[in-house]
Amino acid sequence: MNHHDMMVNDINAMLDKAEPPFSAADYCIYKVPNRVRRLNDDAYTPKVISIGPFHHRHHHHPHLQNMERHKLIYFKAFLKRAETTTQPLIECIESIIPKFRRCYSETLDFTDQELVKLILIDSGFIIELFYGYYYEQDDFYLLKPWLRCNIRLDLLLFENQLPFFVVEKIFNISFHAKRYIRSFRQLTFYYFKEYNKSNLVYDDRNISISHFTDLIRIFHLQPFGKRPPRSEQLVKHLHSVTDLFEAGVRFKVNTQSESFLDLRFSSGVLEIPQLIVDDWTEILFRNMVALEQCDYPDESYITDYVALLDFLINTGRDVDILVQNEILVDWLGDSGSVANMFNNLCKNVTFSSSSSDYFVLSEDLDGFYSDPLHKLKATLRRDYCSNPWQTAATVAGSVANISLFCHASCTTVE
Repeated sequence: MNHHDMMVNDINAMLDKAEPPFSAADYCIYKVPNRVRRLNDDAYTPKVISIGPFHHRHHHHPHLQNMERHKLIYFKAFLKRAETTTQPLIECIESIIPKFRRCYSETLDFTDQELVKLILIDSGFIIELFYGYYYEQDDFYLLKPWLRCNIRLDLLLFENQLPFFVVEKIFNISFHAKRYIRSFRQLTFYYFKEYNKSNLVYDDRNISISHFTDLIRIFHLQPFGKRPPRSEQLVKHLHSVTDLFEAGVRFKVNTQSESFLDLRFSSGVLEIPQLIVDDWTEILFRNMVALEQCDYPDESYITDYVALLDFLINTGRDVDILVQNEILVDWLGDSGSVANMFNNLCKNVTFSSSSSDYFVLSEDLDGFYSDPLHKLKATLRRDYCSNPWQTAATVAGSVANISLFCHASCTTVE
């Protein structure tokens, strides 16, 4: 074989390997895109426990190995409670390994035997953890509040997932005849109940769950049938809270909505559901946005919401106004930090469509602000109320009874 033939064979061999192993439609668990991850790597990296294959061999974070022993303890407790032995569980997992591999966007560098052990131990840990939480069973090790919180948060990270159907299948095999054991869905909904903003019920047949990050996103969405249509018209501009406030917009907590995504503007009043901002808020939003970037690019309702808040919140003053109106509950204690968080959440994020409701909302708010009377009111509040001589010289020639008008503007701040 001459050099030319060898080169042809080498290229053909390379092309054979270029075929995608699975259809992209099968993927549901992804590595966070690097352009997004590099903005805050910690937001996507588990702090205390690895679940699934992506962080199982994370040599840069050896502290994740500290929980492996405790996972085994939980797995042993799970087997004692289960109505089966390890053999049927192993056989079940072996039969779904091809489907399991297809759920991940990255090629998994594990043998089938390694994956069987990983799935079995991680699933047993999760089931036993959820079971103990539902029935309020004490565990001295996990009773430490910081550890409980970090485990729950780690279970929400986009890269730190097992497919939901896998854990549910293992649960069903293990407890098929014990009536006092709840369904795995019910245990899951209970474990993550504080995130269930829409008060969804676990037996709703409309809910299809890919993994825990997916479930948290579903919890935050508006109920099925009430989600607004998508629009190719993107929100490209929206005045800040401070600008809108100075123009006369009043801010009010929306207490009637089933979803915190439901912003409404009518008769000069912008209603926004209350949002608690704490140490976990950025991590939660970043992982839901990453999920939408990878799996729901045409249904990115969480991303729309984050982008809208990014427009509204530019400075600590914007945060202060929302806090004063009880729309934001600031548990960080620093308005500037809250503003910076929202300003960074949508960096390097791609938009292909947006909620039609949000587009209309932005148009209505910009229209309100652009009204000449409201613009004048904003100017008077910003300039005259802080420096009357400067603005009097500017507007005295064109506005009659300016002092009376400004007095009304300054004393009727909503």
